[in-house]
Amino acid sequence: MVDNREALLDAENKYFENCPGCKIKLLKDTNRGVPFKHLFYVWIVVLAAALPISSLFPFLYFMIRDFHIAKRDEDIGYYAGYVGSSFMFGRALTSILWGMIADRYGRKPVILFGLLSVVIFNTLFGLSTNFWVAVSTRFLLGSLCGILGPMRAYASEVCHKEYQALGMSIISTSWGIGLVIGPALGGFLAQETLHIHRRNVKESDEVNDALVTSTCEPNGNEKVQIEGRHISSQHSLWKNWPLMSSIIVYCVFQLHDMAYAEIFSLWAVSPRKNGGLSYSSADVGEVLAISGCGLLLFQLFLYPFIERNLGPVMVSRLGAVLTIPLLFTYPFIAMLKGLSLMLLIDSASVLKNVLSVSITTGLFLLQNRAVKQEQRGAANGISMSAMSLFKAVGPAAGGLLFSWAQNRGNAFFLPGDQMVFFILNMTEVIGLLMTFQPFLIAST
Repeated sequence: MVDNREALLDAENKYFENCPGCKIKLLKDTNRGVPFKHLFYVWIVVLAAALPISSLFPFLYFMIRDFHIAKRDEDIGYYAGYVGSSFMFGRALTSILWGMIADRYGRKPVILFGLLSVVIFNTLFGLSTNFWVAVSTRFLLGSLCGILGPMRAYASEVCHKEYQALGMSIISTSWGIGLVIGPALGGFLAQETLHIHRRNVKESDEVNDALVTSTCEPNGNEKVQIEGRHISSQHSLWKNWPLMSSIIVYCVFQLHDMAYAEIFSLWAVSPRKNGGLSYSSADVGEVLAISGCGLLLFQLFLYPFIERNLGPVMVSRLGAVLTIPLLFTYPFIAMLKGLSLMLLIDSASVLKNVLSVSITTGLFLLQNRAVKQEQRGAANGISMSAMSLFKAVGPAAGGLLFSWAQNRGNAFFLPGDQMVFFILNMTEVIGLLMTFQPFLIAST
């Protein structure tokens, strides 16, 4: 019995050359601290993937207007929703496939191909001359950019369990900053009077070769065993309720966040007579840039401490509870002017983004702790597909809701934008209720 245990220990400590799993295990065995270098690569790659997702929102209103497809200004939100949704719809169709490819052939090929897709199709979107070209390029960008799932798996794999909250926080921070800085860049660079297509330039950061590149080369018997285990593991993911419940809750909150992102920009640039702020694209970009700075400070310095003391589930619940009264104040903030308006809308935007990313980070942790290392690519692929489907609905639903609210400004019950934020709050309440047992079960 002792000999068998020693043999097992020797087998566990054996590293195969060119095996990505063995490289990760060796890295963790030789470095018990925080892998700052690898987390920096994660931060850069996720930021590059997140920037194009929401960079269009500040100028999308004016872009649709200049396509001359909407017959009335009140209908612009309707068409803007379809452009925003096309990216997420494309990603929903392919995320599981990219996760399986990342598990099979390594994270790096998927990441590099995704970055190349960002450069090509985001540039083509900037050169769009009509509504249908814009929708098509956004759809292709979402379909071919399968970065986030493999990066979430990678961030959890390079960290020991005690540092996984930091790794997921890096993902959420970079993703959240990208979703905030993207609109800020779009707002600062956009021209509101003319739809000029020469100005869209995107930079893509190089990924260091330290990311995992290729799979190991086992012998014939090992290959048969690995393939059989791969098939059974993919099947078992669907029966993993801690994983699936956290994915469902995550999707509900992402539906809310994507609808909010669409609505906030449309609401901010809409005229005051319709309940908006009459902001320019640059003004929206300034608000979101301030939000990004606040988000960065919170996620890097406060979130890991809060998560260690409260746990990911409680952090997500508190984020949802605080979001509800915050959104309730938005229609009343629109009644202000000058410095008071600027201070309150900046503060509300910072707080809303901090709460949203705190919820997302907590659910990231639950998902990655619910599966083994060899399943994380596929698990995150399932998560990304489901989330992308909900996010595809978010902008379209948000645009439709906003257009409908703009046409009922004189209604007796919740007139105008009050109805918009009321429905956003109802979605948040549903997500909050789903964070309790017996629905959400945290993996031990």
